[in-house]
Amino acid sequence: MGSNTQAGGETLVKSSRFKRICVFCGSSPGKNPNYRHAAIQLGNQLVERNIDLVYGGGSIGLMGLVSQAVYDGGRHVMGVIPFSLMPKEITGETIGEVRPVSDMHQRKAEMARQADAFIALPGGYGTLEELLEVITWAQLGIHEKPVGLLNVDGYYNSLLSFIDTAVDEGFITPVARHIIVSAPDAHELISKLEVTLNLLSLVNLIIYTLLAKQEYVPDNNGMASKLSWEMEQQLGYSAKSEIAR
Repeated sequence: MGSNTQAGGETLVKSSRFKRICVFCGSSPGKNPNYRHAAIQLGNQLVERNIDLVYGGGSIGLMGLVSQAVYDGGRHVMGVIPFSLMPKEITGETIGEVRPVSDMHQRKAEMARQADAFIALPGGYGTLEELLEVITWAQLGIHEKPVGLLNVDGYYNSLLSFIDTAVDEGFITPVARHIIVSAPDAHELISKLEVTLNLLSLVNLIIYTLLAKQEYVPDNNGMASKLSWEMEQQLGYSAKSEIAR
């Protein structure tokens, strides 16, 4: 994703390769007003880049703020919510398309199926559970969709530090550490996710080309290591440098 500048100085934002991004976030607004600002900023960034939203379907907390911003900007909003949570998480008029499902498992599966990438705003147990599941699915090769943390005011520093400790202690591979992309603001985060998607597409193209020529036997660890190195060069950061930003 990039931008062009016209003769008059007006900047045009190109449409993203992402058609729809899934956002995980709290049904509470949190105590820090910057969390609310970040949710609105993320919604505005999706609108500017012509990206639709899929989310947990609630109209309260950060969920309500990001969905309202996207809806007000004219983009499609899809809320996926279990029937049992509708009385708790939907107040007043619904926003966009509401897709009721039978349970939490179906909710996560449907959101993942609909999305091209995932972003986590600050949230609690539910947000963490959804985030860690899509990270695990990426590690297992179930999907190849970028995963991003919107690390507002260092909210996720402790989580990133825990993951780095798990790498140091041998429970998470260095390659798997690079599944997570982190940034302090929405513009930078989506730009990083775009780079990640481009690199994944490039690596897959190389693999399929070599397989077609019957000159390549897949070695996921080696290819993933090359990808993670290229990501660091493109994004200009190391994993641990994401913390305390």
